[in-house]
Amino acid sequence: MQFDFPLAELETYRPEVQEPEDFDDFWTEQLRMVAKYPLDATFEPVAGPLHTVDVLDVAFNGYGGDRIRGWMLLPLHRSKPMPTIVEYVGYGGGRGLSHESLLWSAAGYAHLIMDTRGQGSTWSVGDSPDPGDTGDPSFPGFMSKGIRNPATYYYVRLFVDAFRAVQTARAHPFVDRDRIAVTGGSQGGGVAIAAAHLAGISVTAMVDVPFLAHFARAVEITDADPYAELAVYCHTHRDQVETVFRTLSYVDVVNHAKRAKAPALFSVGLTDMVSPPSTVFAAYNWWGGEKQIEVYPFNAHEGGGAHHDLRKVEFAHEHVRDCVVE
Repeated sequence: MQFDFPLAELETYRPEVQEPEDFDDFWTEQLRMVAKYPLDATFEPVAGPLHTVDVLDVAFNGYGGDRIRGWMLLPLHRSKPMPTIVEYVGYGGGRGLSHESLLWSAAGYAHLIMDTRGQGSTWSVGDSPDPGDTGDPSFPGFMSKGIRNPATYYYVRLFVDAFRAVQTARAHPFVDRDRIAVTGGSQGGGVAIAAAHLAGISVTAMVDVPFLAHFARAVEITDADPYAELAVYCHTHRDQVETVFRTLSYVDVVNHAKRAKAPALFSVGLTDMVSPPSTVFAAYNWWGGEKQIEVYPFNAHEGGGAHHDLRKVEFAHEHVRDCVVE
């Protein structure tokens, strides 16, 4: 059942979201601070039963110098630097097992999958702890961890990790530094938007049913997790509501989408209660570069599923593999 604005209204929905005056200065400072830590990217070959792809166990220093894991999958037959996809994972998931994500390497791309700090125990496994967690009171989940201060908020750490994952991809000799795209679904879609902005991605971003957009609207129209975590936290900490939404304004990916310049392909499900359509369109309509969106009227948070995977490969072939590098 469609529950949000009609599609015609969604297509023009461009709300003013809260944006702190020091938004750009804040993120410039975050990237300056992480630059103090050497990237120290490592790529260790992993033996296994796969015969068409080389699997590398990746590690790099993310936010605060914390060690973040990942996988890199390289097509076996390669002779020169390759176009590359950097992927971010949905809420509760981690990098998974090395054989679980073979689409992009099968399509001819190097593929880096970033682990998600502190997550990876809900539906896919993870291997990266979150040492930066302050341990402040929070509602179960990740949405309210450190939320009373932008400098301690969980998603600030995760966005900085995402930026460093792009740097890690660029550090590998078989990666074409000028042909790197970012992608992800749900939480991963929101993180991809932030990475496109912070890492200055110029080739493309492929963003599926993104989470972390237009928080004020989301908590008004859905009681589905993970947005519901914020509502419960504010229900209990009723004196912290203004503080909560100020912190969220630094990670609201609508504000990051305004600053992104790459061509983008979005997707949205019009029955999606997890990432409500109006929040997705808020990020899409504010996107700063060329953009397209695939709308799935009868689908929820699964979006276009395997059908949309093919659409993304077509889009990547046009904008990543075959792009002209000046």
